[in-house]
Amino acid sequence: MTAISLGMPSVPTKLAERRKSRQIQVGSVAVGGDAPVSVQSMTTTRTSDIGATLQQIAELTASGCQIVRVACPTQDDADALAVIAKKSQIPVIADIHFQPKYVFAAIEAGCAAVRVNPGNIKQFDDKVKEIARAAKDHGTPIRIGVNAGSLDRRLLQKYGKATPEALVESALWEASLFEEHDFREIKISVKHNDPVVMIEAYRQLAAQCEYPLHLGVTEAGPAFQGTIKSAVAFGALLSQGIGDTIRVSLSAPPVEEVKVGNQILESLNLKQRGLEIVSCPSCGRAQVDVYKLAEEVTAGLTGMEVPLRVAVMGCVVNGPGEAREADLGVASGNGKGQIFVKGEVIKTVPESKIVETLIEEAMKLAEQMEAAGMESGEPSVSVAG
Repeated sequence: MTAISLGMPSVPTKLAERRKSRQIQVGSVAVGGDAPVSVQSMTTTRTSDIGATLQQIAELTASGCQIVRVACPTQDDADALAVIAKKSQIPVIADIHFQPKYVFAAIEAGCAAVRVNPGNIKQFDDKVKEIARAAKDHGTPIRIGVNAGSLDRRLLQKYGKATPEALVESALWEASLFEEHDFREIKISVKHNDPVVMIEAYRQLAAQCEYPLHLGVTEAGPAFQGTIKSAVAFGALLSQGIGDTIRVSLSAPPVEEVKVGNQILESLNLKQRGLEIVSCPSCGRAQVDVYKLAEEVTAGLTGMEVPLRVAVMGCVVNGPGEAREADLGVASGNGKGQIFVKGEVIKTVPESKIVETLIEEAMKLAEQMEAAGMESGEPSVSVAG
């Protein structure tokens, strides 16, 4: 009689092949081509306050941000760019609206790239030749950043509103002006606050050019709403291989944007996973306080960087299976918990000892992984019921 495997079915490591795009270099970070999708954010400080801006960049860097954008609405901000670009640990992009002169200032200051919003710069098209020459001389990429809220009035008149077609036409028109001057170190964004419009715009853009694409849902909203909008939009595009760098726009501290962005990439296997906690939503079957258990385990393992999956399960229905699939797990019930390590039950402990035991075993596994030279990437903690 043939044995039947009851193990978990294999799943694809990625949902789609990456779209083939040109690769550009934003400082030390490659964007496009076969480079990993990178996470960006933007400082909220006045750029002219160099100390505060560098402090926030350091916090963003520590949270996993790979590229940072700084606003440059005034001459004082432009004057601060050289110091910030030199002292930042990650590439700095200058964000320019309204004043073309600040584009040249940012290039001269040594910024890793410059974002320009053609719809907000009067007579921008007349300046493209000069910008292209300066950018080429300094090896500075340009992001053409089209926003629904600041679309060129000529396109608004043509389409009536910021449709996907209007956004794409604006971006490709501006790119063509740079191409006329043999400048192609470009990446493009076509942002909209409506995820459906945004997704369609990027799909059209991806089909019509080879430039790397920066994904964003602009003005996404407060943390909860913005996270949902960004996850839906990015997930739809990234799962089709579209997107080379992302920025989650939240009405929240920028570090939160980075956390969400990294989590989106990890969820799609586009970024190596760190510690992952899997937990159930709880239900009437649960015989332990799953919420409290998950929170305490998460708190106890905060800061762990090895690729470890920990499953915290609240009942015997899904618990044993989930716990076996994780590096470390617990299946709880009847006032006690079965502790699993690498799929095997190693001990049964009273409910009061579950958190303590999981943390101890996690530390042991982390030491073993570090001793074996494993890099952070595929850890997870599961809590289910």
